[in-house]
Amino acid sequence: MLAGPCRRRMLRVALASAAPLCSERGAGLPATRPTRSQALGSLKCFLGASKMEMTGVSLKRGYLVVEGNDCMGPAEEIKKQKVSECCLPKDGDRLDSDCLPTSETEPKTPEVVSAGKGKKNSGAQLEEEEEEDGFSEEGEEEEAESFAEMMKHGLTELDVGITKFVSSHQGFSGILKERYSDFIVHEIGKDGQISHLDDLSVPVDEEDPSEDVFMVLTTEEKQQLEELQLFKNKETSVAIEVIEDTKEKRTIIHQAIKSLFPGLETKTEDRAGRKYIVAYHAAGKKALAKVRTAADPRKHSWPKSRGSYCHFVLYKENKDTMDAINVLSKYLRVKPNIFSYMGTKDKRAITVQEIAVLKISAQRLAHLNKCLMNFKLGNFSYQKTPLKLGELQGNHFTVVLRNITGTDDQVQQAMNSLKEIGFINYYGMQRFGTTAVPTYQVGRAILQNSWTEVMDLILKPRSGAEKGYLVKCREEWAKTKDPTAALKKLPVKRCVEGQLLRGLSKYGMKNIVSAFGIIPRNNRLMYIHSYQSYVWNNMVSKRIEDYGLKPVPGDLVLKGATATYIEEEDITNYSIHDVVMPLPGFDVIYPKHKISEAYREMLTMDNLDIDNMRHKIRDYSLSGAYRKIIIRPQNVSWEVVVYDDPKIPLFNTDVDNLEGKPPPVFASEGKYRALKMDFSLPPSTYATMAIREVLKMDTSIKNQTQLNTTWLR
Repeated sequence: MLAGPCRRRMLRVALASAAPLCSERGAGLPATRPTRSQALGSLKCFLGASKMEMTGVSLKRGYLVVEGNDCMGPAEEIKKQKVSECCLPKDGDRLDSDCLPTSETEPKTPEVVSAGKGKKNSGAQLEEEEEEDGFSEEGEEEEAESFAEMMKHGLTELDVGITKFVSSHQGFSGILKERYSDFIVHEIGKDGQISHLDDLSVPVDEEDPSEDVFMVLTTEEKQQLEELQLFKNKETSVAIEVIEDTKEKRTIIHQAIKSLFPGLETKTEDRAGRKYIVAYHAAGKKALAKVRTAADPRKHSWPKSRGSYCHFVLYKENKDTMDAINVLSKYLRVKPNIFSYMGTKDKRAITVQEIAVLKISAQRLAHLNKCLMNFKLGNFSYQKTPLKLGELQGNHFTVVLRNITGTDDQVQQAMNSLKEIGFINYYGMQRFGTTAVPTYQVGRAILQNSWTEVMDLILKPRSGAEKGYLVKCREEWAKTKDPTAALKKLPVKRCVEGQLLRGLSKYGMKNIVSAFGIIPRNNRLMYIHSYQSYVWNNMVSKRIEDYGLKPVPGDLVLKGATATYIEEEDITNYSIHDVVMPLPGFDVIYPKHKISEAYREMLTMDNLDIDNMRHKIRDYSLSGAYRKIIIRPQNVSWEVVVYDDPKIPLFNTDVDNLEGKPPPVFASEGKYRALKMDFSLPPSTYATMAIREVLKMDTSIKNQTQLNTTWLR
């Protein structure tokens, strides 16, 4: 993995976007090449874009990461935030976005990234490292070539079967995600409505405590109560003197302790003529265990007439969903698993999605708006049920491609094609990892039952960009094959490598299956899903090469959830947008034309039996699924705007609208041109594949760096 300086260098050395390609790969380069400044701008954003996807899987800088409907963006310089002690618990743990989210993950202290806009909250102070927007002349070519050298071992689209386009327009270059605010995602809920943050009011509830409960305790008192709650001190209680001894004041203190520190009970005591509120554990460590599992929040404090789940819309900037949940859970002092959502969202973007949380009041949640930057919570409601992964209907994207080189006519052709024909529904590059060992190779080894190879692929030294401690861990493993010694080289133990090494230390080198099983199930399955995606991409490219963009007899279509063949007499009833292709598995059928044999040949070359996709270990048995080969986005609109200042936002966010900011006004002429696109996509669809079709560019980091280093010369 990239060490800190290298990672910052990667983000700052923004090389050009890839050379546009013609409708068939390799058919030509653009007639004009980008200027040096254009070249520098494009990679910065494209490195972010390459991980900007939907419901996918990636090895994020060497780690396996669950990606939701928009995926994770690249690592950026961490910007730190000191937050008002009214909210921030005293705890040394820090969020590490490089870690694998697991069931063991404890809530971690928030690190909230500033968008560099908005008013500074009275409850928060921002202390951040300034991110450089420009580049120093000295050494930038050397840095570009250094990163290109590291990434030359990575994958290209060709390596994972992404080879075709469906449109005939000429491609052009543009900068994607030059600023994370150039990419906005709004979730489309199960009711088909696009989620927006447009209401910060809190539902009125007479049983909610007053706002004073959040301010009545001092920093020192909160620290003492936090330590008492977690059994970190020797005392069995904490006494808080009531300075203004009134019944109302005592009531507020009681409410504050019970609201902010679940698991504690309170009572009032007279001591030497003074009134004290005494906090204590009602049932010792059993009470704490109950709170930490989040299975039984304080029942007596939750109104019976109110739904058990508070649903709200979460607006976040430059933070992925798992990190955001960790931030919220830390501030609320609850476990992350009481939150539910329908899909995970991108990091390098502004995203808006619905979240549900078990028995946390809207009032407590709304209070976080005073403490957090780059987060906003609103549109609160109480419901009887949580949210479930996969319930969403899709996502609506607002994307800006800056500094485009295409003419108005080229843009018109490209966008009309996207609207009318669509794009090939490939699995995007981040599905297969960014290092020299693709995730699909590990998945193939699992399916082959080759466990020594699985272990070797995950732990062996590899070429390319990785953090220094991972390099040292791999070197130690290669030298000693001692899992305990290699584990000592890892400061971050929850990564895939760390979990596998811990398993090998526990179960021994002769029981790799059990050792591998320590990795959470969903993350293990990502490897074999990556292999399925690899096969699907290759087969779809071959299907389009052999039969073009029209349905043919023997193709598959879905009727409900059941796949059926297109017969000769039914051919006029279907279009290419109805055709599906199977991901290999034991519960799918294959097309009744020569693509079926292509599936068989590919799996046979990989030493797999297409007729027996059941694995000795049930978890790794593939049932298969069907996926449409062409996706036509909905609600497509676009406009070309001109601007002079590359830093200005080109459209309003939900928060801008809440604050009453007027929309940007564009001049008729300007130094730069940008393409603003709006479109909706169904779940499990990759936005970069839609943008790839518009620009006609290879979306791999390897291709970007190699092309752009050449252009810089």
